[in-house]
Amino acid sequence: MTSAPIVISFKHVSKTFHFRDRNADSIRKRVMSLFSGSTKKRTLTALKDINVEIRKGEFIGIVGSNGSGKSTFLKLIIGALRPDKGGQIKTEGRIVRLALGMGFDENLSARDNIYLNGSIIGLTFRQIGDRFQDIVSFADLQDFVDTPIKLFSSGMVSRLAFAIALHVEADILLIDEFFVGVGDKKFKAKSNQAFRNFINSGKTILFVSHEIDQLRTFADRVAVFEKGSLVVFDEAEKVLEKYAPPIQESDSLND
Repeated sequence: MTSAPIVISFKHVSKTFHFRDRNADSIRKRVMSLFSGSTKKRTLTALKDINVEIRKGEFIGIVGSNGSGKSTFLKLIIGALRPDKGGQIKTEGRIVRLALGMGFDENLSARDNIYLNGSIIGLTFRQIGDRFQDIVSFADLQDFVDTPIKLFSSGMVSRLAFAIALHVEADILLIDEFFVGVGDKKFKAKSNQAFRNFINSGKTILFVSHEIDQLRTFADRVAVFEKGSLVVFDEAEKVLEKYAPPIQESDSLND
């Protein structure tokens, strides 16, 4: 893996958010502040001097408690946020973020949502058409293709979202942990095996999770964020041996 090309690089990346004091929210107070110069602003540094390199084909576990900075880290990778002045971010390849149900319209049928969600993750309509039956069959929804998904159980929605996501066209994937082990016991076994095959396709994966078993099974390295700092980024076994209890207690899906 050390000889693989670098596809994500952060050099001295920080991200600071600026907020106006709530006391200046009214129009009157804003106008008064123009003359008095008393508008108060506060700042929040979400990330502090992050330096990382991630290579093609790596599976990286991303963990951290609420407010740790990991969501800001992911948003910087996909370009939804820009770093503070002086920070440099370089990425190579197409990046997609996967979260179960992202981009679904509950009023549309499973058929329409396959086309809608498939296009969001980079598939052409022709590619979706070619893979349509595989998606429906994998999700075991042959009898519900034209049913609005608002009538689906949560398990049916999860199966459909997972089956679509397996066909994503991207080089770098940012994945929520809900992507793995969805559905009932039978489908979990099938989805876990499919996910293993998915990993072996050579894609670079950043996997947001606090489940130790998942990280041990899949991750090459694990990054732990705390209060805007990257406190450790090392081989999975080394990190999990030291940080397992805090990782399990963390709320890893929200920032």
